[in-house]
Amino acid sequence: MNVTASPEPATKKPVIGSVGGQTAFGRAVYAVLWMLSRTLGVSMFGFRARFRERVPPTGGLILLSSHQSHLDPLLLGLACDRRLSSVARSSLFNFGPFGAVIAALGAIPIDRDSPSVTSMKTVIAALKRGIALMIFPEGTRTKTGRLGPLKPGFIPLARRSGVPILPVAIVGAWECWPRTSVLPGPGRIRLEFGEVLHPAEIAALDDDALLAECTRRLTDLDAAARAARNHGRTILTPRRLAQRAIRARCC
Repeated sequence: MNVTASPEPATKKPVIGSVGGQTAFGRAVYAVLWMLSRTLGVSMFGFRARFRERVPPTGGLILLSSHQSHLDPLLLGLACDRRLSSVARSSLFNFGPFGAVIAALGAIPIDRDSPSVTSMKTVIAALKRGIALMIFPEGTRTKTGRLGPLKPGFIPLARRSGVPILPVAIVGAWECWPRTSVLPGPGRIRLEFGEVLHPAEIAALDDDALLAECTRRLTDLDAAARAARNHGRTILTPRRLAQRAIRARCC
């Protein structure tokens, strides 16, 4: 995989279509929040994304991402030129303005009290309608900043919906907003998008092999994102530290 391309900020306004019955209000809310969030992401977090042109512009898609912080859904949305969806408890849609906002942002309501098969059918139907769905296969935010083991829950969704999988690694968000912090701080965040795993490739692998392949791809992307994030950063060797101390005394 080529990792020499220079990173680029998310500068393009997302293409907002009508997949899934999005309302004019929903499209307007999404566009406004995208623009505001982009300004914050670039100025505060030095946000950059590489190879985001690999995101298919249309059609159902599972965006399989590492999970570093509460910022991750926002970061993925900023990096992509199409709307992304996620799943949320159906009860959250009952809270007035908040419910309207998460619906506008493309969340899919899931009833936790219903059988898991029913919830899965809801998500599969949305994928077949052509949404791009964010999934964090680790199941929770990392505690160490490193990629954790993947859970296989995304596999039946990909198989039964017949949509491709696009892996993406997020690096730096954990340092900006670790689990122990109430609020985020400034930092440097990089996203690295991988190659699409097409339905035919998914069908050719059994579940264990598919999980191993997705783990391998995310691990490689995580390493590439860390290398891109650290590129050009000054390394404070003992000699450089001594030189800084001498300059400080002279001044």
